[in-house]
Amino acid sequence: MQAATASLRLAAARASQRGALSRGFATAAATHAEAHGAAAASAAPARKVAPISLSNVEARWTKLTEEEQATVHEQLEGIQTKDWKELSVDEKKAAYYVAFGPHGPRAPASQPGDHTKIWLSVGALVGVAALLTVGFRQFAPPPPKTITREWEEASNQRALEMKLNPITGISSEGYSGKGFVQTK
Repeated sequence: MQAATASLRLAAARASQRGALSRGFATAAATHAEAHGAAAASAAPARKVAPISLSNVEARWTKLTEEEQATVHEQLEGIQTKDWKELSVDEKKAAYYVAFGPHGPRAPASQPGDHTKIWLSVGALVGVAALLTVGFRQFAPPPPKTITREWEEASNQRALEMKLNPITGISSEGYSGKGFVQTK
């Protein structure tokens, strides 16, 4: 626990001394130390891990153990104290990847092939809905006889005979509407 606290203090002190770019790297290192330092300190005494090559870290990051990832963080923390012009391209790439790479909370939410699964699932659900609709229509009773065009025209004739709605409706002078006819 003391090692994690010391590394946090060291990271915070360095973050206040460095510019905005290195402040992000130190914050990432501090966050990693918070997440993994407490578990390592309580589980067993930390053993020394040999330095890890920083070339192509982005390709090997997921295969590294948590202990090796912590070692890479420590290495990068030490390297970042140097002048940035003296750092190699691999060291700069490793520092950037560890601080901002697509791992941890920045990992992609969807994996390759998820879009295909989603489209197939949605297509299957739409197909099931279509089959249910056809099935319900197949077994539904026929429409009532009052929905036919003949019945609606007969309703218009009956309304004219009874002088229904003589002011603005079907029985009014100059009425040009369809009346009760709704079907095509």
